[in-house]
Order: sequence, then C-alpha cells, then structure tokens
Amino acid sequence: MTVLSLPDGDLAAPAPDPADGDHLGLKAAALAYIEERHWDILPGASVIRADGGWRCSCNNSACAALGSHPAHRDWQKQITAQPSRVHGWWQDHPEAGILLPTGRTFDVIDVPEQAGCLALARLERSGAALGPVAATPTRRLYFFVLPGAKLKIPEMLMRAGWGRASLDLVCHGDKDYVVAPPSRMGSGGQVQWARPPGESNRWLPEAAELIPTLAYACGRERY
Repeated sequence: MTVLSLPDGDLAAPAPDPADGDHLGLKAAALAYIEERHWDILPGASVIRADGGWRCSCNNSACAALGSHPAHRDWQKQITAQPSRVHGWWQDHPEAGILLPTGRTFDVIDVPEQAGCLALARLERSGAALGPVAATPTRRLYFFVLPGAKLKIPEMLMRAGWGRASLDLVCHGDKDYVVAPPSRMGSGGQVQWARPPGESNRWLPEAAELIPTLAYACGRERY
C-alpha cells in the first residue's frame, strides 16, 4: 500500500486499551465514530488467524470478503449510534470489523489506490475541500462526500466527458456500507485513514467537486 502522510491537526485514531480487552482499538474507534463524528456504525465480521492462514468468522470457507461484510444477515436492523450496543458487541467480539453504513451521513466514492493518490494530490494542490479519505489493504481509496451522490454520479461523469468510459469508480450510497479503520480486511492488513476525520474536514464536500478530478485520474489509469 502507498504510504500517505497525514496532515497536522486531524484527529488521531483512538489508542487501543488492552486492559479493556480492546487490543486492536476497534471498540475505541467505533465509539469515536459515534461520539465524535455522530456517525452510525454496523458490526462487521472478524478476520481470524487459523491453521497458518486467515478465515472469516462467518465460517464460510469460500468467503471472498473476509472481514468485509456485516456480522448479521439482518444487518440494516443492526445499524446503531448507541454506545451501549458498541460496548456489548465489541466486548464479546473484540476482533469484529467496523462497517459504516452509507447513504445516511455520507456516501463514499471508491477508486483504485493509484488513481486515488493522483486525484488526492491534484485536489490538495487546487485547494479543494476534502472530507475524510480511507485507504484499504485491497489497494482502494475511499473519498467521503455528502449523501445522495450515488444517483447523481452518472450525470456528473457525462458532464465531465466520461459518460461512455468504463471507469473503475464506484459510489457506495443508500443500503450499502464500507469497512472503516482500523478493521482488518482479508490477509492484507488493516484499513487506514489517509486523511482522518477531524475538525478540518467535518463539513463534507459535494461529489461534484471531486468527480472531474477522480474521473480523470481513473481514466488515466485505464488508458
């Protein structure tokens, strides 16, 4: 994974508390999302080390999304902003991943890491407003934007001249979710903040402010 420097002044990830059984800092992070950002969270599956390899807590030996899916089938009913539920779940499942439901407080634009890094550098140079950005061990970057983007992006791409191009650009919106730091995804490692949530990016940008640059970067990688 490309290592991205973090800007000064943003909130650091909560420290793990081994005394509380939270040796990976997952419960602390889930509580911080609720209490500091007012985000809903969703319990995810765990990635478990077993027999020299990694498996998913869902016990599906063919699971293709280790630690990257909800822990419950009725996951939409498990979405919560109650700290008490976080304490209860992560007390019993300290290695459970944290999922963030999209289409509520934010949507997430998901692009390949190389294109995302190019777009991030260009957006920062131009002084564009940016929300949080996460990097996954599967070499993807997540750009957090205001909700409602998913339905608008096809038209945005058309206006930017990319309407007929097959770009590797996905938007997670209503009835979807993304894996949040510091959750583990598969055998590759943990999701990390490239630009962590903090006071400097509490107000999320409109997708229209990012799409032209993101589409250009994705198109450049494609061609």
